[in-house]
Amino acid sequence: MSSSDVPARAAAWPRSETEARAEQDRLRALVDPADHLPAPGTPGATAVGLDVAYDDERDRVAAAAVALDCGSLETVATATATGRVAFPYVPGLLAFREIPAVLDALAVLRERLGREPSALVCDGYGLAHPRRFGLASHLGVLTGLPSIGVAKNPFGFTHAPLGPARGEAAPLLDGAEEVGRALRTRAGVKPVYVSAGHRAGLDGACALTLALAPGYRLPETTRRADALCREALREHGAG
Repeated sequence: MSSSDVPARAAAWPRSETEARAEQDRLRALVDPADHLPAPGTPGATAVGLDVAYDDERDRVAAAAVALDCGSLETVATATATGRVAFPYVPGLLAFREIPAVLDALAVLRERLGREPSALVCDGYGLAHPRRFGLASHLGVLTGLPSIGVAKNPFGFTHAPLGPARGEAAPLLDGAEEVGRALRTRAGVKPVYVSAGHRAGLDGACALTLALAPGYRLPETTRRADALCREALREHGAG
């Protein structure tokens, strides 16, 4: 499915909590659980980090998209976009605040790359979401691209203790249901929380996350997108 197949802008964008929940329900049925993620180190594969920063005083949001070569982890393309926050703050519906700006940045990035990215890596959640449809799932369905979420906290879900070594993991649970995985990317450092979004499997998502995080807790995709969106927001405010 391409972004043109699903309304994502202007009059089609939900304006109320009721409309947003209905849209989540509709799009959630389109999530593909089959794993199409690139294997770590695949030559020519690109992983795109996506992140946003807010200027609450001006009701503005800046989004960044950063494409990394999956083998070398070199940055091969970047893009940013700024705009008004598209939706009020409602727990469980945060994607509706961010997606218009993220899609704008991603559209520019795809043009600069000259090809489709191999995977999207979101600073957030996919299946690990109260309604099983976080930002990574939402973006994956809208773009048709394999997507995963790598979050900084467990969002109220639980997991067993992890061993101290890099690569240790434990199921992230909602009751008895596994919605993601707690994954230690650095020895002795608290884990990140990985979940599949769209066209992604959990094992592949964890393998890709580890490959993208050779030296820090967060994957390089997230680290570089975070820095870029903050810079874009500062420049927009200065302008």
